[in-house]
Parts: sequence; C-alpha cells; structure tokens
Amino acid sequence: MKGVVLAGGRGTRLRPTTAVVNKHLIPIYDQPMIFHPVQTLISAGINEILLISTVEDTGRYITLLEERFDADFQYRVQNEPKGVAHAISLAEGFVDDNFVVLLGDNLIFEDLSGSDIELDGSKSKIFLKEVDRPSAYGIAVLDDGDIVELNEKPESPQSNYAAIGLYCYSSDVFSVIKGLQPSDRGEYEITDVNSFYLDRGEIDYEIIQGEWFDAGTPEGIFKAAAQVREQRRQDN
Repeated sequence: MKGVVLAGGRGTRLRPTTAVVNKHLIPIYDQPMIFHPVQTLISAGINEILLISTVEDTGRYITLLEERFDADFQYRVQNEPKGVAHAISLAEGFVDDNFVVLLGDNLIFEDLSGSDIELDGSKSKIFLKEVDRPSAYGIAVLDDGDIVELNEKPESPQSNYAAIGLYCYSSDVFSVIKGLQPSDRGEYEITDVNSFYLDRGEIDYEIIQGEWFDAGTPEGIFKAAAQVREQRRQDN
C-alpha cells in the first residue's frame, strides 16, 4: 500500500505566521510538523509516499524528508489551493490500488499497523475521533454501528465523532473526484467524496483510540507539542 501526505493549503487559521512559512514546517516541539504524518505512515509499514505541496515549498520538503527518512518519496505540486479532494486527485498515476491519505497537519499518536488501514470490501474508509467541539469538524453520525450521515461543521451536531484527516481509498476515487462540483468556497470537498461512498454503502470507518491533534490551529499546535514533549521525557 502507498501513502499520500497533503502539505499544501493556505494555513489561514495560523495567520500571520503562515503568511511567510508553510504551516507544515512549523515546529511541533522539536521537529517540523511534517515529520509526524510521514512517520505515522512509515510506522504503519508504508514506505512509498507521495507528498503534495506548493511549488514554493516542495524543494524544502525534499531537503527535509530525504535526509531524515528511509523511504521512497515522490512529490507533486498543487498550483492552487482547490481543496483536499483536488489535492488527492494529483495522486492519480502514483497509486494503482488501495492507498492511504493523511493531512499534513493531523498528528496521530496511535499504532496504525495491521488491518486498521486496510479496505475490507469497501471502496473507502474514514477515521473518527471523539472530540469536545464537533461543530468545528466534519462529523459522522452513527446508528447501530453504521455511518448514516456526514455533516460538514454542523451548527447543531448530532454526534461528537469527527472525521479526522486520515482516509483510505481505492483507485476508484479518482473518477469520483472528477465528477464533483466545487463548493461555495470554490474547493473540491473531501466530505463530498465521502458522502458519495456513503450513499452507495461503500464506506467503512475506524475509531481512533489514541491521541489526535488538529495542528492547523495555535491551540492544536500547543497541545500536540505538549504531547510530544511528554513522550520525549518518558523515552529518556
């Protein structure tokens, strides 16, 4: 299985810092943010990784990742921030079977090796985590063990299970993305992709039990850094 890490976007929630630096280069305690999603994939046994970023930052990632990790990296440029689904579409040709997508600002402190990241008959899988502020995320509503509804940042959430930035897809997803229409904000939304599979009964899910942080906000960076610091202290 191959992995795709998305490290583009505007980083608007971290302005003004991200006016001059890609958010995935911001330190999480003692390492750049981008190290964490890459290490998550490598620890899960995925050694062929495509990183998608901006034309301005791709060279920086090549320098950082090639020196640090023993993996087979490829790189592609997303010229415009047109959404997560659009970024995933750039992986066509890199993957020819099932693959894993991880957003570069999602830090997951859980062992994902084994069957958790495998597709078991479905064409897609999302990963969920119970959160305190579900209205800030895409939310999955569960009923009798099945996903029955997906809502993007609902004002009155019916669930506290957030769909985090970790997804598994078959190569079928590229044809799904080609059929999408841009949202009101001009982006191709990952929730629309997942809703497509939900409508067809072709989606599965796993619930993350370990720590997870959305490091796309100052609070998320602070909490993630504290988690890493505590792990370093325990390791020493």
